[in-house]
Amino acid sequence: MQLHLPLQQRCQVLAQRFIEIPDYRKEQLDRLAQYVQQQLQRQSVPQLVFVCTHNSRRSHLAQVWAAIAAAFYGVPVQTFSAGTEATALHPHAVAALQAAGCRVETPAEETTNPPYRVFIGEGQPLICFSKTLNHPALPKQNFAAVMTCSEADAACPVVPGCAVRVALTYHDPKAYDGTLLQTEKYTERSNQIAQEMLYVFAQVVRNASE
Repeated sequence: MQLHLPLQQRCQVLAQRFIEIPDYRKEQLDRLAQYVQQQLQRQSVPQLVFVCTHNSRRSHLAQVWAAIAAAFYGVPVQTFSAGTEATALHPHAVAALQAAGCRVETPAEETTNPPYRVFIGEGQPLICFSKTLNHPALPKQNFAAVMTCSEADAACPVVPGCAVRVALTYHDPKAYDGTLLQTEKYTERSNQIAQEMLYVFAQVVRNASE
């Protein structure tokens, strides 16, 4: 997939700064990269499910950035997000994705949990809406469950059907909603997630070439 130019440019910058990722986080990211590589070796498309409590901010950012990072490095993957509760994709998270270069479409009819169409480049969009882990749109086995918040990590000690469970928690930008730092903090979290997803797929490509 050819990414939208702003996304391509952001990936190029962030991919040059993996030294900024702490070693303790790289340990978890390497586990995720190992899962992806193992699936590719088995001729299977890796499936990544990012889990947060309300499936409204961090898990969606991770779902979209994982898809972007995979496209940037040319790795086939399917990305999903879910929560221990279903709410809605928050408009502030949507705004952060748009600011990064995604094109986001919302349905004309207003609902409490609208399905957003997130375009990252040429091809089909990601359909992003809030859902729980038992939703029929999610894979039921042989997927990686990536816990993006500590509450979900504690609430789901076991994720049925997953091949690997990775704790990769992020601070919630929700804490800055309605403040002068709101846009800055959402961008900061979006960039952190983007950089770490890029690291995962960079490791997959590097390991495959060795």
